[in-house]
Amino acid sequence: MRQGAQQVVANHPGAEVWLFGSLARGDWDAYSDVDLLAIAPSQSAAQAMANDLLAARLGDDVLALTSERWQRLKASDDPYWRAIGHDALRLDRP
Repeated sequence: MRQGAQQVVANHPGAEVWLFGSLARGDWDAYSDVDLLAIAPSQSAAQAMANDLLAARLGDDVLALTSERWQRLKASDDPYWRAIGHDALRLDRP
């Protein structure tokens, strides 16, 4: 999965791919899906990358966020986003 994410990100300058949810936490089971964050400088670039990740069948659910919004969400008081920020694993780097 990491190699596939790196290939998709190579076509999207300034972008990042993060794995979150049960796979990132290590508590997945046979019914778990693959949750990804597509992070890019603009919303349109993030959405384009999310579409590419889905087309490559690398994720089941892909959320598209700007880099700025991702930084705000993972540092927010919202327990959902704080947990994602804590557990997420970046996939586009070795």
